Amino acid sequence: MFDYETLRVIWWLLLGVLLVGFAVMDGFDLGVAAIYRFIGRDDAERRALLETIEPVWDGNQVWFILGGGAAFAAWPALYAASFSGFYVAMFLVLLTFIVRPVGFNFRNKLTEPRWRGFWDWVLTIAGGAACLLFGVAMGNLFLGVPFEYDSLMRPLYHGGLVGLLRPFALLAGVVSLSMLLTHGAMYAATKSESPLAERAGRLGRWTALLCLLAFSTGGLWLTGIDGMQITGGAAVDASSNPLNKTVALEAGAWLANYGRHPWMLIAPVLAYAGLLWAIWRSWAGRYGQALLGSGAGVAGIVLTAGFSLFPFLLPSSIAPASSLTVWDASSSKTTLGIMLVAVIIFMPLILLYTAWVFRVLRGRVSLADVREHESLY
Repeated sequence: MFDYETLRVIWWLLLGVLLVGFAVMDGFDLGVAAIYRFIGRDDAERRALLETIEPVWDGNQVWFILGGGAAFAAWPALYAASFSGFYVAMFLVLLTFIVRPVGFNFRNKLTEPRWRGFWDWVLTIAGGAACLLFGVAMGNLFLGVPFEYDSLMRPLYHGGLVGLLRPFALLAGVVSLSMLLTHGAMYAATKSESPLAERAGRLGRWTALLCLLAFSTGGLWLTGIDGMQITGGAAVDASSNPLNKTVALEAGAWLANYGRHPWMLIAPVLAYAGLLWAIWRSWAGRYGQALLGSGAGVAGIVLTAGFSLFPFLLPSSIAPASSLTVWDASSSKTTLGIMLVAVIIFMPLILLYTAWVFRVLRGRVSLADVREHESLY
């Protein structure tokens, strides 16, 4: 079996895989929901767009559940501090997730335009808000979260929802929103027919450009933000205790990993290459290839954030020594080992099932079929 240090790194990588899986798989669902009210010109077109995601959105939520489960089991200190500190923000995200199936089910109960228009806006706002909030949360990690541990190792949070809406965090929200709008637009273009596909592809190109601009601006901004470096006391193979280490603040420290580990540069390169590929292939009408590019861009952006923060998981802005890291926020060695066996068994099954579902549901949603069966809605 692996030693404790290796297990911690493996579970950090697995948490990253789950976050990437959620962003890529559920990201296009959220993206389509956020834009369908704008690119669908009439009720039939909007129904066609919703039908591209209705069969798969609940299955894609598995990645969100797996991510939360992994945080709870493998990183209990991270789960406790983040879920209590971001309680209101988490509640808002869950609210957006709750109203989505409600909107899918209730929208077509009546044919009255105002009824459907109301649920159209509910789904659009819920999708856009979730995309934005995820980015704001990630941006706050680079700024630090106002929490600390007391003498009894209880996490104490000293902030609120409004305090999370800082300029850099809002920029990170723009990055998240624009990247998921791009991914959703490319998915809609791949699964729909003309003229919906052309409208979605055109919107996706503009949001991809916005994402590239915001992502680049964020990288430059980080050079002036105080990052964190562990200066002592971090035992990579000892029991978890966040207060055993010392942490120093240094401007631009969040970018230091790319100098120490040049291979990490693959993440931002993947982000730029994926988004540029999506723009190019979308321009040529190759929407399936554009979707692969937007997915790669999403993965690259998420990995860039993770690589930049390593080994920090939840930095503290008021007590840097209380910051949670890969080395002091994990479960025991035995717990990580047992769960790793479960992952080796069940993760391939989840991937195979997901691949089978998308193979069965391959093909485009026909707008003509939607109009033909209009009486059923």
